[in-house]
Amino acid sequence: MPKKIPATGKQVSGWFIHLVVFAIVNAILWYICYKGATGWVYPWPIWITSAWGLLVIGHACMIWANYEDKGLDEWKRQAANG
Repeated sequence: MPKKIPATGKQVSGWFIHLVVFAIVNAILWYICYKGATGWVYPWPIWITSAWGLLVIGHACMIWANYEDKGLDEWKRQAANG
């Protein structure tokens, strides 16, 4: 069973900054979309929010679901030998 690689403080703070920027920018985009709107408005920020939200989730997975690669040393040895 591969060992779990613990997250560093720098990784966690980087993800937290990513999350805060995501929240602020998306709040601005949704405000712009519905500012002064009367009637139905196409919710165009949903595309940006969805894609960026998946990236934030992927970033979190890279930090908290990261496991060592057992075959990395073997791959490096083979790559060095050509």
